[in-house]
Amino acid sequence: MAPDLVNGVLNWVGTPAMVASLLLFYPPYYLFKTCYSFLSWLFPEDLAGKVVLITGASSGIGEQLAYQYALNRASLALVARRESSLRHVADRALELGARDVVVLPGDVSAPDDCDRFVRTAISHYDRLDHLVCNAGVASVGAFEEIPDVTSYSSQLDVNFWGSVQTTFAALPHLKRSRGRIVVTASATGWNPVPRMSIYNAANAALINFFETLRTELGNQVGITVVTPGWVESEMSRGKFLKEHGQVEVDQEMRDAQIGLFPVEYAKNCAKAMVQAARQGERYLTVPAWFGAMYLWRLFAPEVVEACYRLLYMHGHGARQADAPSRTMAEAGGKQLLYPTSLRSEEIKE
Repeated sequence: MAPDLVNGVLNWVGTPAMVASLLLFYPPYYLFKTCYSFLSWLFPEDLAGKVVLITGASSGIGEQLAYQYALNRASLALVARRESSLRHVADRALELGARDVVVLPGDVSAPDDCDRFVRTAISHYDRLDHLVCNAGVASVGAFEEIPDVTSYSSQLDVNFWGSVQTTFAALPHLKRSRGRIVVTASATGWNPVPRMSIYNAANAALINFFETLRTELGNQVGITVVTPGWVESEMSRGKFLKEHGQVEVDQEMRDAQIGLFPVEYAKNCAKAMVQAARQGERYLTVPAWFGAMYLWRLFAPEVVEACYRLLYMHGHGARQADAPSRTMAEAGGKQLLYPTSLRSEEIKE
């Protein structure tokens, strides 16, 4: 009886009271945040000599992150499955100013690999200052047309558990250095883009995990959650996990999925990410305008869903790639809105 009474009172009183308190609290809070952000911009973290471990470093955003940290004279530990590509990135990072680079071939979906490459980095450098969880794979396909949903389980293994397992192994060392975790999630974690349901769910889980971890850790370890929109990468080149569980390059599906969204250069994204980490930012969305879509998602979700259905969903009996979004892209949108690198189907070996 008592809980019902209390909840009944709060239903009537609690909501207006919380809204009123937020309206009173927010102006001084926003002023404080603005002043703090300005000071962080004036005095960002000096990365010279800091040790940074980057997963998914062989291409795309991860590759460019390695170069941006190298320009800040950090020491790097680079992780990915493709050793030859990693060595190319390592050589370029050294040319750009990295103090040292160690190449650590590994698969973040394997817990033993996560433990091994963190231990190897600590053995080599004896410290860890930044952990960048960047490895990921994307799937594309309408949920009801997936023959076997278990074929997409590897996506959670890489995108979610890969970051969780690497963080678990690295956390004691990050606490010792009072370091920072930088997480590459995706705007699809809060933006319900059709035909990417499993990918969206993995990113939503990733965002919520690191927000919870931030609460648990307090100021012991900083956490920057990055939610990019469409960024130049192997995914925006058309590399997807398909319905049968294998990774393929499908640029028709890429065009149908991106449509008329402009694609940001990976270099610009990585530069913004490193700057956000240096300033101790909690969140970053790249490109910045993409964050405004969150307001539409919050205040007019029905409109967002209707627009997505109109643009992305194919007619009955048609292929998934035969969506209005692809027609718009091929009518001239991708020549204007896609970097030239996305016109090639070549993927790094």
